[in-house]
Formats: sequence, structure tokens, C-alpha cells
Amino acid sequence: MKEVERILRVNHAGEYGAINIYKAQLFVARMFYKDIASQLEEMLAHEKVHFNTFNNLLISRSIRRCYAIHFWAFGGFSLGLFTAIIGRNAIWVCTNSIESTVLHHLEWQLEFLSKNDIEVHAAVLSIKADEEAHQEFGQTNENSSLVYKPIFYIVRRATEFAIWLSTKL
Repeated sequence: MKEVERILRVNHAGEYGAINIYKAQLFVARMFYKDIASQLEEMLAHEKVHFNTFNNLLISRSIRRCYAIHFWAFGGFSLGLFTAIIGRNAIWVCTNSIESTVLHHLEWQLEFLSKNDIEVHAAVLSIKADEEAHQEFGQTNENSSLVYKPIFYIVRRATEFAIWLSTKL
């Protein structure tokens, strides 16, 4: 089914983007915010497991990767680097923004997949708790002053655009 293939490609590419966000943030954090490096390492480890989950499904079903996967890598690394340079609070605003957007997207996927593909539904469901924990951690640790609202908005729109683009490619 074409829609299931699109879901797998988008999720696979999104996890690749998330890996690159955390890699960039971790690079900066190891120099300037050593106290949050272990949390970023843990989140990065989760995203690598998620990526492998979707990668294995793509391979087992002989489904091609998203053509925009390199866009996700570059965009993710750029976003991670940009937010980390701004500061630790921008890292958590970025995390909250991305994960709240992704969780909204996953809800639709889970609803659709529950009726159309139980295996992929289980895979998406398997990552949801980690994504919720990341979102909650970002929301709890961010300073939600008005100064950071533009970052939240920009990250949300960039994430929505990347998801949309990946459904087309």
C-alpha cells in the first residue's frame, strides 16, 4: 500500500534528521554544556534505535528510501548546530517543538496503521514513548520566555515542511 510506504519513508528520514540534530547539539554541548551531554547522548541513542527500526522495515519490504534523506541530514545538523550555538535553552525549545510536531504526526499514523498494517503500527507505537519523553523533557527544561517563541515556531514549521516534502519524494 502506497500510504504505508510513505509513512515508512517519512519516519525513516525523520529519524535520520533527528540523529543529525542530536549529533550537532552534542558536539557543541561537549564543549560548552557538559552537564546536558549525557541527556543528549541518551536521546541520540533512542533516535538511532528508531532509525534502525524503520530501516529494517524498508529493507524487508524492498521499499526505497526517501529521496530527501540527505535534506533531512543537512537540515537536521544545521538546526542542531544553530540551536546549540544559541544556548542550552534553545536546544530544549528545539526538542519540544520537534517532538510535539512529530507526536501530532504519529497520532494520525497510528490511527491509519491500526486499520491497514499491524506490523508498521507496532513499529510506530514502539517509538512513541521515547518521543513523548523527549518532548516532555524539552518542555520541562526550556525557558518559555517570548524570546524563544520564534525558535519554537521556526522549528515547528521546518519540521512540518520536511514531513510534507518527504511525503512527496
